[in-house]
Amino acid sequence: MGIDGVDGAGKTHLADELAELLGYRGVRTVRASVDGFHRPARERHRRGRHSPEGFFLDSYDYPAMRRLLLDPLGPGGDRRIVRAIHDVHREVAVDAAVEVVAEPAVLLVDGIFLHRDELADAWDLSVWLDVPFEVSIPRGAARGYGEPDPAAPANHRYVQGQRLYLAACRPRERATFVVDNTDFDPPSISARPQARRG
Repeated sequence: MGIDGVDGAGKTHLADELAELLGYRGVRTVRASVDGFHRPARERHRRGRHSPEGFFLDSYDYPAMRRLLLDPLGPGGDRRIVRAIHDVHREVAVDAAVEVVAEPAVLLVDGIFLHRDELADAWDLSVWLDVPFEVSIPRGAARGYGEPDPAAPANHRYVQGQRLYLAACRPRERATFVVDNTDFDPPSISARPQARRG
């Protein structure tokens, strides 16, 4: 299951809460994030440190994420996974141990850009957390990430890069569930498009 949304939409919180809820019900869960599959800085910034196109196109190593995390838990997979390959905060490669996931289990992945073409068919279920930048950017700033004004120059790369994603990949249409998470209490399901995979 993929939990998608712009930065500050509440993806990690929702995924953690779902994992806890499923755990109470006796369901084994595996938590992961697209952030574990960041590319090194030299690759992320090859179009320029402030490039929105670079943010959208170069941030993550999707082939590695498919090969090491998603495909092993898909049909015919060997269930041997790696949850991360790069620590973006320390800018170092991660030498993560291979884990074997017993059946049955639910993989919960949070992160931006999860409905890109490279990943869209990987999810049995997916969620798009619908939050305007006027709310999401101040939320992120309150956690210590960037400026609270969506129009601030420091946010240009991220806001415009996510606008490129919204236009190119239409995550609201691709998601199984669309949740208006503008207000945490209570969030509301604002749409339930026909699931692609049953």
